[in-house]
Formats: sequence, structure tokens, C-alpha cells
Amino acid sequence: MRMVFGLVLILGLGLAGFAVYMTKGYFSNYQAEKQRLEAIANSMVDTVNVFVVTDKITYGEKLTKDDVRLQKWPVDALPEGIFTFPAAKTEDGKPGEDLFPKDSDKLRSVLRTMEAGEPVLASKVTAPGKDAGITSRLSPGMRAFAIKVDVSSGVSGFLRPGDKVDVYWTGRPPNRNGGGNITKLIESGISLIAIDQSANDDVSGARIARTVTVEATPQQVASLAQAQSTGRLSLSLVGVGDATVIDSGIEVNQTTLLDIEEAPTVVEEAPPEQCFRYERKGTERIKIEFDCPK
Repeated sequence: MRMVFGLVLILGLGLAGFAVYMTKGYFSNYQAEKQRLEAIANSMVDTVNVFVVTDKITYGEKLTKDDVRLQKWPVDALPEGIFTFPAAKTEDGKPGEDLFPKDSDKLRSVLRTMEAGEPVLASKVTAPGKDAGITSRLSPGMRAFAIKVDVSSGVSGFLRPGDKVDVYWTGRPPNRNGGGNITKLIESGISLIAIDQSANDDVSGARIARTVTVEATPQQVASLAQAQSTGRLSLSLVGVGDATVIDSGIEVNQTTLLDIEEAPTVVEEAPPEQCFRYERKGTERIKIEFDCPK
């Protein structure tokens, strides 16, 4: 009897120990799984669907629904001008609007080449229904003005739409005697929107242009038109991201270029005014000069 009681006691203790062991293992696994899930939750970021192109698409092509797909993108890393789905609430059709407007069959045109998987940005497409021309690049209130250039005045053909240039005028100022021509900075940081008849900035190599089209205010257009009709315009390429403020008073003439001191102007004194009278001696008429009375 005692032996049976002892066996039962030993078996009970064994089962109790086994239960404690299993319970401890369960809680350990629970804690580990909880920590794993918390780590996953902490590493998760909010995302939104954005439009990316499925294949390479180039300047001038129409962007259709077959050219894009939706891609998850972190909300905190959205590029400026991204098109989201559903569209973000913005004003005046700014980035975030529908890439394909509802109840409309008007398509956007591509302004810059996009590679497969690249997100569609507002700066790379036109407004719905507009072609990829000069007018699509003009900002509100701005005008397009063409400037004649050649290999020297056009920076050897390295200009591209989207570049910024300084404009210099060379000519002879009116009502200036002597001194020759001058060169003067007349506009700084003007944006180029087209080279010859193309607004495509996806070009490689140098191309000698005959005209460049700039974006300017009406006042700047008037200044450039006057300068182009009275002298020669030259362009100077501005570096990318260069926001340096240029002194508008830059002016060089031949004397300052060669560091020549201008000779002082000599003012010759006018001879004293002479008066004269005629006297007659016999048959002769004689002219007699004398200082005029003051």
C-alpha cells in the first residue's frame, strides 16, 4: 500500500514538473513572438500607391494607362510633384491630382524621358490635353522670346532646355563720343525653354543652335528686343543650382579691358575776339583790327 502511494506521489510530482516546464516554454515562446511582432510593427512605415512607368517612355509621347502601374511608396519619402492613387487633395491641379482625370479622355504628354519603374512627376508631363511644346513650359505671366546665337555666343552648342543663362549686350551706346563698344550684363539667370524649334532636353552631345528661346517677363522681353536690335547678344551658362546674385552694373569697354588710362581732355582757349574797322586813305580802303571792348 505504501509502495502504491509512493508511486502515485512520484507520478504526480513528475506530471506537475512537466506541466510547469511546458507552461514556462509556452510563455517564453509567447514573449519571443510578441517581441518579433513589435519589431515588425516598429519597422513598418505608412505607404501610398504612386504611378510609375512600366517601360521607357520618351519626350513627346502620350502617357496612357497601359504605360503605368501602381507601386507602394513610403509616405515620408514622396518626391515633389508625385501622382498618387487615390489622388491627394490639392488646389488648382497641382501635384497629387489624378494622373488621368475623371470623366475625361485627355492625355498628358511626356516632357522628359522616364525609365521603367521611374515615378511619374508633374515636372515630367504636361497638363491633360496639352502637347509637349514651348507653351507647356511657360510659367504663368511669363513670355517666350527668341535670341539669335552662333557657335561663340551660344556657348559652343552646350545649351539645353532648362538651363539658366546670363545675357550680355555688346554695342555702341548712343550719344557717346569715342571709347568704342561696351559689353554690359543686361539680364541674369534667364531660363531656356527651347533650342531652335525643340523643347526636348533629352539630347546628348553639342548642337550648334541658331536661336534659343528664353522665358522672360514682358518687361524683360522689351529689354531683350531693344538690345538685340541695337547690338549683339551673348549668353553665359549658369551652373546648376547656382543662386549667386550678380551685380547688374557689370560693364566693360576697351579702355577698362586693356587697363588704359584715358587721356585728359585738353580744352583750348579761344583766341580773343577781334573787332575791325575800315579807313580810307586816298583811293585805298584799309582794314584795321583792334581788341573788342569788354
